[in-house]
Amino acid sequence: PIPCVQIRNLILSAFPRNMKLPDPFMPNLKVDLLPEIKVAPRILASYTTTLLQQHLKHDVDTFMRTREKRLLETIKDKLRLPKKDSLLLDTKYNVPLLNALLLYVGVHLPQHGKTLPGQGGMQQNNPSLDIFMYLAHNLDYEGRYLFLGAIANHLRYPNTHTHYFSCMLLYLFADTTDEVVREQITRVLLERLIVHRPHPWGLLITFIELIKNRRFDFWHHSFVKCAPEVEKLFQSVAYTCLGTTIDRQSDGELNQAQQGEAAQPAVAGAIQDA
Repeated sequence: PIPCVQIRNLILSAFPRNMKLPDPFMPNLKVDLLPEIKVAPRILASYTTTLLQQHLKHDVDTFMRTREKRLLETIKDKLRLPKKDSLLLDTKYNVPLLNALLLYVGVHLPQHGKTLPGQGGMQQNNPSLDIFMYLAHNLDYEGRYLFLGAIANHLRYPNTHTHYFSCMLLYLFADTTDEVVREQITRVLLERLIVHRPHPWGLLITFIELIKNRRFDFWHHSFVKCAPEVEKLFQSVAYTCLGTTIDRQSDGELNQAQQGEAAQPAVAGAIQDA
């Protein structure tokens, strides 16, 4: 269930028994150079079978070949449940179908490379990227939250899917002009970090990159400073993840602030487990 954030984190934190996770808090960690990042995870579920519902796989494959924009609207509409099922399940969207769509579209790109500066997992002129961008900007608030949450579910141990979907989230944050999209991306990541440990490795490296890399200009967005308590929460997370807090200055520069501020215990636990 959507509210069970800590249980979801527990499941998504699992990793192969013969793997030693790199320290996500290590300065200058080069994720794209890790040997594990080139290995695809085993997927036991038959997500392609799920996509046969409403002939969605056919629509996706056709778009991949033709790039017909009208198919994007068709794909989006087929993710919605009939009204009777929507009332029964308390959601307007077919979540298993959405999950299958993201995985099917995502596997077209993890092995491709480094053509988007700072986003080493995607090619800009790619139909898969078009599908992600369209859904991010044209789903309603509930649909976008489920869409971004489904992406975040792939932020696990080092593998090709973790790398790709991490790059995808960061690309969406940087490329969009819609502040609501950025705020929802931040919400999806943050709500999984402020619960008690464990926290998935991919989730940590994605959020650290978001708040640390000046390319994303994270600390200057309006939702970060909408209220003092919200900004303080972000500062606490930054202190935990980076070992320092960050103050937003009027001249647009990021300066390190005093390091004596205590981090939130729930987030601080991630360091002890890393």
